[in-house]
Amino acid sequence: MKKVSIVGGGIIGLSTAYFLANEGYEIEIFDDTDLSDGCSYGNAGMIVPSHVIPLAQPGMISQGIRWMFDSKSPFYVKPRLDFDLLKWGWKFYQSANKAHVQKSMPALKDLALLSKELYQEFDKISNSFFYEEKGLLMLYQTDKTGYEIIHEGELAQELGLEVDFLSRQEVQILENGTKVNAIGGVHYKCDAHLYPQKFMAFLKAELMANPRVKISKNTEVLDFVIANNKVKKIVTSNGEVVTDEVVIASGAWSPKIAKKLGAKISILPGKGYSFTFFDKIEKPTIPSILCEGKVAVTPMSTAIRFGGTMEITNTKDKNINRNRLQGIVETVNSFYPNANISIPENKDVWFGFRPCTPSGLPIIARDKKLSNVVLATGHAMMGLGLAPGTGKIVSEIISNKDLSISTEMFQM
Repeated sequence: MKKVSIVGGGIIGLSTAYFLANEGYEIEIFDDTDLSDGCSYGNAGMIVPSHVIPLAQPGMISQGIRWMFDSKSPFYVKPRLDFDLLKWGWKFYQSANKAHVQKSMPALKDLALLSKELYQEFDKISNSFFYEEKGLLMLYQTDKTGYEIIHEGELAQELGLEVDFLSRQEVQILENGTKVNAIGGVHYKCDAHLYPQKFMAFLKAELMANPRVKISKNTEVLDFVIANNKVKKIVTSNGEVVTDEVVIASGAWSPKIAKKLGAKISILPGKGYSFTFFDKIEKPTIPSILCEGKVAVTPMSTAIRFGGTMEITNTKDKNINRNRLQGIVETVNSFYPNANISIPENKDVWFGFRPCTPSGLPIIARDKKLSNVVLATGHAMMGLGLAPGTGKIVSEIISNKDLSISTEMFQM
């Protein structure tokens, strides 16, 4: 029985372990935490085939520059003299064009729809994570933003996704949980959502019940023993482990791990915040993106979660920017006048680092030099939404099976 070692215990790593274990492999997952936190836990819980346009897109650079001068804006690049940032920025600039977007959209759609199908299969096993298919509302307050959002909706329609374009009145009829202050909305009926913490608990329980799976928590990967263009052993803080295959699924920390293998990955962490209320009597019932402020709103069982901002920074940046939190709060109260939420205390705020590639696309591919290493990282804000599909594809790559979808756009 071949052994596969997975570096990273977030949703990408655990999903990969699940599908590989089902193929009969012996699995060991290594993570330097206790697997109780990370981007897989505090995100908005959205499964979004609608998000077919990558972060690297026309107009994003000029918009990003304008946002940098607004302390409450949804996007920010922390300026610093850093070679990795300069290289990432140059590659982002090269990718932010119409041709890249047109090639990326079908690839992202296919991966998202595959993941949604797999979530539906998980939901048949257990409903413990509150999977629901209510779609996603893209709400806007200005004609300028509305024009952009409607255009994106039309592109999604051309790809075969189910989309409705709503007036102010139609938005309010659909969202009957609370008053909405928006001049219109785009309803992606193809989207779904779940409760991230509860899905992670479900996935970990499934893995721990499988005798072929071992989860090594609080175990740091220090180095690799390489011979004949293959990883033979993984050197960890708890000793050496012989392996047949290696999957790098370490999110924002993937470049650090890849460097030990002699590989270079251009990924920067995009810090995001979220906070969750459990006692809101009046709240929206349909997941939404409040477009002017790029704020995600997700009902999760009896709770409601608000999330937003993208700070391109580094993984040592553990500060909570109160101005950006204030920007999230102001956006929510503007769109939902009866929400009446106030800025939470730091102790009630979650933050995590999303792994952002300059292309805006994940990397799902074998390493170019090491024949038994697969990279599965760089999913940015869509890790949860793309995780099952990614895990299944990695299992197909390692098993030398036909791939469920094309991975041409997900190469390094």
